[in-house]
Order: sequence, then structure tokens, then C-alpha cells
Amino acid sequence: MILYGHPLSGNTHKVRLLMSALRLDHDERVVDVASGAQKKTDFLALNPRGQVPVLVDGDVAIYYAQAILVYLARKYDSSGSWLPTAPHELAQVVAWLSFAANEIQNGAQMARMHFLLGLPVALEQVQGIAHASLSLLDARLGKRQFLELERPTIADLACFPCAALAPEGKVWLDEYPHVRAWIGRIRASSFFVPMAGIEAAS
Repeated sequence: MILYGHPLSGNTHKVRLLMSALRLDHDERVVDVASGAQKKTDFLALNPRGQVPVLVDGDVAIYYAQAILVYLARKYDSSGSWLPTAPHELAQVVAWLSFAANEIQNGAQMARMHFLLGLPVALEQVQGIAHASLSLLDARLGKRQFLELERPTIADLACFPCAALAPEGKVWLDEYPHVRAWIGRIRASSFFVPMAGIEAAS
């Protein structure tokens, strides 16, 4: 099993966390996104969208971080702990995957990419989206330890890295105490894998 990603990619880190939790042996290969390696022909054969992460498992190549989380959880977690099978629980987890791919990606992650890589964005707009999504997370986490089911699921892993890294986009977490506490709980988990920027975020 091979994970193609980048050390600064929050989306790659989601996958690292689940692979750690499931104790999956794998090789990780760094894709030099700064030089445009993700747009080269050999990488586009794995992911025509030219983005990390990509997971190669035998003859299967999966891209989109949320899709990789679903694949790994369904294939390698026989307990169903990370991705429940009950229809209403499954739907709730999938809703958070959509939230991660939309509100968090288009807010906190875009602001972060602006400051890290010079990505041109409407900064005030994306920071506003980031604050709105963090407010929603904070309200949710004020009532429970994790986003669903009172235990970590792939819902938490999907939302965690880019929310925790929001300060790199100058979106500060001071006014979101429940989000900070949630970050702390995940950092204290046995499956946590360090990433530059997350330690300082909480």
C-alpha cells in the first residue's frame, strides 16, 4: 500500500491518522507539489485531478481524501467503529465528510494555502467561511466529545487537520474553546500522528 502525499497537506494527514489507527503498513511517497510534480503525466495517471493525496492499494488507486477514508474504513475496519453501518449513523458521518470537503476546504484550507503557497484567494471571504465553519464545529462540540457517536470516526478525521491548522491562514482559534478541546482530545489519542503546525494550533 502506497500513500502519495505531502508533509504540509492537511488532506494527506487525514489519511495518515486513519492508517495509524488501523495499523496499516504502507509506504509514503512525497509528491513535490511546489515544483508541480502532481501535474506530471505519471501522477495524473493515478489522479487526473492532479492533487494529493492518492492511495494505491494493489491494483486500486483512490483519490480525494474523504473517499480514501471511506475506502480504508470499510475495507480494513471490520468493527465498523470508524465508519458505522447503521443508515442514520452512516448518513451523519457522511454529512461531516461533505462539510470537510466544502466549508472547511473552501474556508480554513484556502486561507492557509494563501499564506503558505501564495494561492490567490478572496482572503476576507475565505476567512469568513472559515470562521462560520469553526463556529458550527464549536457549537456541535460544546455538546459532545466528538462529532458523532461519542467516539472518533472518520467524521472527526476528515475535519480535524484543516480545522487545527486554521491559524496558518490567520484564522485564530481563541474564540472556539470546544474546537480547541477537541483538537486536544485527538492529539492525545493513541493513533495521533504529529504534523507541523498542529501542535501549536491547540
